[in-house]
Amino acid sequence: MKDVSFGVSLTQPQRSAIADLFPQLVDRLKLDVNRQVKIEFTVSLMKAIWWCAGEAVPTTSGTKRNSLRCVVAAFRQAIQDAHGIAAIPPSKRLYQFKITLLNIKPVIWRRIQIRNGSVDKLHECIQTAMGWTNSHLHRFEIQGIVCGDPELICDDPDSFVGTNSLETMVSDIVPQSGARFQFSYEYDFGDRWRHEVVFEGCLPTDQGVRYPLCLEGERACPPEDVGGVDGYEEFLEVIADPSHPEHKAWMRWAGCDFDPTRFDAKAATKDMQRGLPDWRQLERQPEPLACR
Repeated sequence: MKDVSFGVSLTQPQRSAIADLFPQLVDRLKLDVNRQVKIEFTVSLMKAIWWCAGEAVPTTSGTKRNSLRCVVAAFRQAIQDAHGIAAIPPSKRLYQFKITLLNIKPVIWRRIQIRNGSVDKLHECIQTAMGWTNSHLHRFEIQGIVCGDPELICDDPDSFVGTNSLETMVSDIVPQSGARFQFSYEYDFGDRWRHEVVFEGCLPTDQGVRYPLCLEGERACPPEDVGGVDGYEEFLEVIADPSHPEHKAWMRWAGCDFDPTRFDAKAATKDMQRGLPDWRQLERQPEPLACR
């Protein structure tokens, strides 16, 4: 990675211990300041200080030994942070996710990149990237804890047990190390569309690129109110068989141009950037035709 600088907060005794090991840094270490101070170091210099301080610990004693131990711990953490999300300035961070609709084959999936925002904003990006219409309820489950809008998923919002998705940020739920992290997203509690959401890492924005962005994906989103996984499988059988007595009716209901293999990442990106209206502002969707 590029050898950029990061701040490390150090007490006066800790800075003094570093100065003994690296006399060339004395002018930068602000030894005349008694309080804790944040000093900027490059990643390569942090690694050198961390290694030398660790080597010096066994040969010292007393308060200096304790200071060196604290230096070792501080720089170990700083090096880890420098290789994680903290290595990217907050204003330039992109969060990449892969969303997969479960229990359907061939697989329907999307890969998206978003800036930091609320988990509710992530919900909106999943909806638009997948092709849903935000006309039903939804919730996340993150490490066994429900995350959603209390006013939507509870008759009594005060009784909601979980995390408020309007107040929780994406940066709050992903590992600061940038490691892969998996959680679930459920849409439409009747049809029960369950999605696996995988945080794939954090990376810097590209100059001149507008976000959010759908990078890639496969296959069309199922129609709303089709009856969940089982209903969609039956729907696909019917529309694939022109001789089926309900073929024309189902195609008319879903749209004559519906193609389950079709997906356009550029069109999904436009939908993501346009955003979704609140589901309460949508007109009632027409009831689906019976498929049985």
